[in-house]
Amino acid sequence: MKNILGSLPARLLLGVIAGILVGLYANEALMQVILTLKNLLGSLIIFCVPLIIIGFIAPSITRLGQHASTMLRVAITLAYVSSIGAAFFAMLSGYGIIPHLNIVSSVDGLKELPKLLFDLKIDPIMSVMSALVFSVLIGVAAAWTKAAVITKFLEEFQKIVLAIVTNIVIPLLPIFIACTFCALSYEGTITKQLPVFLIVVLIVMVGHYIWLALLYGLAGIYAGANPMEVLKHYWPAYITAVGTMSSAATLAVALECARKSKVLRKDLVNFGIPLFANIHLCGSVLTEVFFVMTVSQILYGALPELGTMILFCLLLGIFAIGAPGVPGGTVMASLGLIISVLGFDATGTALMLTIFALQDSFGTACNVTGDGALTLALTGYAEKNDIEEVNEASIL
Repeated sequence: MKNILGSLPARLLLGVIAGILVGLYANEALMQVILTLKNLLGSLIIFCVPLIIIGFIAPSITRLGQHASTMLRVAITLAYVSSIGAAFFAMLSGYGIIPHLNIVSSVDGLKELPKLLFDLKIDPIMSVMSALVFSVLIGVAAAWTKAAVITKFLEEFQKIVLAIVTNIVIPLLPIFIACTFCALSYEGTITKQLPVFLIVVLIVMVGHYIWLALLYGLAGIYAGANPMEVLKHYWPAYITAVGTMSSAATLAVALECARKSKVLRKDLVNFGIPLFANIHLCGSVLTEVFFVMTVSQILYGALPELGTMILFCLLLGIFAIGAPGVPGGTVMASLGLIISVLGFDATGTALMLTIFALQDSFGTACNVTGDGALTLALTGYAEKNDIEEVNEASIL
């Protein structure tokens, strides 16, 4: 019993429950302290994200050697195909379901959050996308030139980052999640705002699970492995993503979950999981497509034309690859598409941001969990093409 309560999933769930209960009864003074702590912990976790990306992706690419460029192309292709597949699935579902829904769009009565006691910003050394591009370039170039010194440095850096993740980031996550849910509970988002679009949110969540089942099923068939051997380890990452609403902030836990699988190659886990965390946003894409169709029906009285939606889905898949893995990253990156392709005005854009925020945590959880399926497919590709596994026992 003690081991169960001490496990990461249990600590995360306790954080969620504790945060909601405290938020229901907290006064303004206590909330100032909690919000300040949340801001500080969030900044620290986000600061570590570029380090995690560089520490895991770059050395993983150097270990792939001459196969580095090929594996990178395969990974990006997998991410894009998954994203646009989820987009078209949501589009078809939207045309079939949304006209039969009766949704009320007004939301009132949320409590205003108090100001922070102080705002201590810990800026990352670089942006997430800069870290991703840097990791890919330095890893591929080091593999091409067989740069022994840089390769050894990257191996040592990975050990350092792994220690930071194990001893700092993961222990702080339950506290950060508790503070996040406390804020949601205090302002009334959980009790007042969620019921407004509850039906739509539930439909989208079902869509997430259907898409994940499809992804894992196809990946398992392709790799010739049992996908449940990956999926069963992903609950801590799913819960963390629900709490943080950020693929980037969930990266440390996702790596830990994927490492437990017996069917995923460890070298491809270190390469694929950090990469997919930033370029594979199938859950967010699925959500956004269904929601823009819902908002169009609510405000403009009709769904977008089929041709318009096809163009939107194809472009959204590209934008998703470059979207930051932070809360609301996908919809923020694609606001230009929503306005220019779909013709949304300021009211439509604001409503879209609101309804997207309601389920952002579950979309992120779908993104993170789906990364395990793509890594399984990547493992299958490596095995089928006789790409030798690198022994990483020295760094684990």
